[in-house]
Amino acid sequence: MASNGEGRGSLRRRVARVAREAGAELVAVSYFDYETRTAWSYHGEEWFHAASTIKLPVLVGVFGAIERGELTLDSRVHVRNRFLSAVDGEAFRVGSGRDANGAVYQALGKTLKVEALCFHMITTSSNLATNLLLDVVGLAALQRTLDELRLGGIELRRGVEDERAFEEGINNLVTADGLVRLLRLIEEEKTFSREAAQKMLEILHQQAFNSGIPAGLPDDARVAHKTGEISTVAHDTGLVYLPERKPYALAILTRWDAETTAGRQATVAAISREVYDCLAAGDEEASDE
Repeated sequence: MASNGEGRGSLRRRVARVAREAGAELVAVSYFDYETRTAWSYHGEEWFHAASTIKLPVLVGVFGAIERGELTLDSRVHVRNRFLSAVDGEAFRVGSGRDANGAVYQALGKTLKVEALCFHMITTSSNLATNLLLDVVGLAALQRTLDELRLGGIELRRGVEDERAFEEGINNLVTADGLVRLLRLIEEEKTFSREAAQKMLEILHQQAFNSGIPAGLPDDARVAHKTGEISTVAHDTGLVYLPERKPYALAILTRWDAETTAGRQATVAAISREVYDCLAAGDEEASDE
C-alpha cells in the first residue's frame, strides 16, 4: 500500500521515535482514512507472526462460507478439544491455561452456534473457538477465500496452539497493509452483504481487550478491532469511528525481544495516538516537510 501523501514525514518520524524509545525490534503501521481517502504505511509490507490477529481473517472466512450458503450463524458445532497438526496430522489439544476464554471449554461435549464461536473467538480471543471454526469451514477453504479476495499480506497456514507446526516454522503471518485491506472489505460492504458486514462489525465492537488502539484515542471514539500478542509480538488492528468524521482503518504491528515484556500495549496505544493526532490535525499541520 503506497503512501498517498507527501505530508506525513513527521508521522513517520514520530512512529519511529516511539518504537525506538520503547525498545521494539520492528514496528509496522498502516491506515486508510475514509475522510480524506488517503492511505499511508510504515513498513506496511513487512511480515509478522500474526498471533491472534489471524482470527480476523478467520472471521471473514467464516462469513464467506455463510454468504455461500455452506452454513449459517445458527449452525451448531460439536465442541471438542482434539485437532490435527498441519505438519503430520497428529492430534493435539488446546490447553485451557493458554486460552483467554473459559466459556467454550465449559461446553465440551455439547454444541455451540457458529455465532457464539465467532463471538468468543474475537471478543476474548478463544483459541478453542478458533480451531473449531477452522475445522468447520476447513483451513484450505478459508485460505482459498482469502486468495479469491486478492488481499495479499495474509497467510493462514495452521490452527492455533499447533506446536508441531510452530516448531517446523509453519506460522500464520500478516502484514499491516494486508490487515487494512481486510478491514476495508468489511467496512465498504462490497464483498459481503450489508447484513454480514454489520454482523462482523458488531462482533468486533465487543472486543474485551482495549489497551492498544482504543487507549490512544479520545473517550468518544469507538473501535471495532482485534488484538494479538505472544512472546515476541503485540498487535492491534481495527476500524476507528469518531464523531463528525468518517472512520479510518488502522493496523499496528510490533515485534519484540522475548525478554521485553513491559510496555508493549502502551507502545501500540502511543502509536495509535500519533496516528489520531496526524489525522485530526490534517496533512499540513501534521507535516514538518
